Amino acid sequence: MTIEGRRSGNLGGHNGNYNRNGEKRITYFSNSYVLGLTVVAGIGGLLFGYDTGVISGALLYIRDEFEEVDQSSFLQETIVSMALVGAIIGAALGGWINDSFGRKKATLSADVVFVLGSIVMAAAPNPYILIFGRLLVGLGVGVASVTAPVYIAEASPSEIRGGLVSTNVLMITGGQFVSYLVNLAFTEVPGTWRWMLGVSGVPAIVQFVLMIFLPESPRWLYMKNRKSEAIVVLSKIYEPCRLEEEIDQLATALEEEAQRKIRISFWDVFTSKELRLAFFAGAGIQAFQQFTGINTVMYYSPTIVQMAGFNSNRLALLLSLIVAFMNALGTILGIYLIDNFGRKKLALSSLFGVTISLIVLAVAFMLDPSNSTNGLLYGWIAVIGLGLYISFFAPGMGPVPWTVNSEIYPEAYRGVCGGMSATVNWISNLIVAQSFLSLAGAVGTGPTFLILAAVAVLAFIFVAVFVPETKGLSFEQVERIWKVRAYGDDSGTSEPLLVSA
Repeated sequence: MTIEGRRSGNLGGHNGNYNRNGEKRITYFSNSYVLGLTVVAGIGGLLFGYDTGVISGALLYIRDEFEEVDQSSFLQETIVSMALVGAIIGAALGGWINDSFGRKKATLSADVVFVLGSIVMAAAPNPYILIFGRLLVGLGVGVASVTAPVYIAEASPSEIRGGLVSTNVLMITGGQFVSYLVNLAFTEVPGTWRWMLGVSGVPAIVQFVLMIFLPESPRWLYMKNRKSEAIVVLSKIYEPCRLEEEIDQLATALEEEAQRKIRISFWDVFTSKELRLAFFAGAGIQAFQQFTGINTVMYYSPTIVQMAGFNSNRLALLLSLIVAFMNALGTILGIYLIDNFGRKKLALSSLFGVTISLIVLAVAFMLDPSNSTNGLLYGWIAVIGLGLYISFFAPGMGPVPWTVNSEIYPEAYRGVCGGMSATVNWISNLIVAQSFLSLAGAVGTGPTFLILAAVAVLAFIFVAVFVPETKGLSFEQVERIWKVRAYGDDSGTSEPLLVSA
């Protein structure tokens, strides 16, 4: 994966590090320091993904151990959804924690809470203690979901920012894949689901230890007037000629914030036209990521496979493992495409394929998979529909919402707005997770997928109209997009909150 940077470099000869115009090539692997920051921060995504995936398999065995869970769809949905309730709270607080205490401390606090939650889940003597453990884990995941994309984005050159932020999404999908491997590994072990949930604390411990040795976000340091620390970190990210340009941009942003002399608050998102437009686009694409059904597929994929006529727990988990593997592969493709093809085109292409896939799933279930003659055929059509869905969703609507939300907000509001948009994502996730089994029971699985297909069409229209292309733009250039949309030109009118550079 090589992306040609648009910044001029040293013209000292034409070689593999420069293109024919003498411009410096920037690749995902050209700076091991940035790559290291990305991978360690991305462990937060791994926690997110593992928890999403592991509960789908563990739920099959929790139902076997607790009779009241097996007899209650509401309890099953609550065990899944309580982590989402925690994530909503964690994401809402995460924005404030990020802006007040920094990205590093936010990550460390998320790890501590996640480990506590994993211990409580593994030791739970009844479903209600288990639900409390799920709440704790959700708190950690919620904070991490806000922090990781922002931390990575602020340490990334703009030319490859999309791909590096998408690495966090790769960690999410990788975590889901690992969770299915763990689920399969523990299917024959006493205390099956307890091991599945308990080992989730291991990556949190690893991230905590590694994060101690990593720096704070350089942009956060600079905006907090800790300039010397920020420059030390920036010097490890950029070449000397580029370093000066980045420092100049940060100095301008700091000066503008000082001129505003206002207290950052949640209400600014709704009173400032620029922020309102940015948040509408960011929160909207986050909501549509969930309402098009991705975590329905990931949470309940083993259950969906069983609905399709495959009754073995182990076979259901094996087929779900294949779905998770396709999700991870699709995300790798997305890392390459997002900085080449662009965020908006990638999202639109993804949504088109998602719509078709959901229709395939709807048709498979509406043709009655329980039919004694054709049930197996329709079951396989449903499984193929799941695979197609993941193949289209993973490269586009998987990474694009998180990438867009890590780069469309001004520096002073990036934590607050990122936290609010992540909260929207988790609330949408909760609504889908809490309602899917009940809705499928009320109207049928096929019509439920048809409803999701209609939502995907609405999502396509939303992205086409409201989400701008941000490929290769600096944070300052993205800010100017919203000024132009809000006021019609770069000069602005009526005391805009955000001042263009």
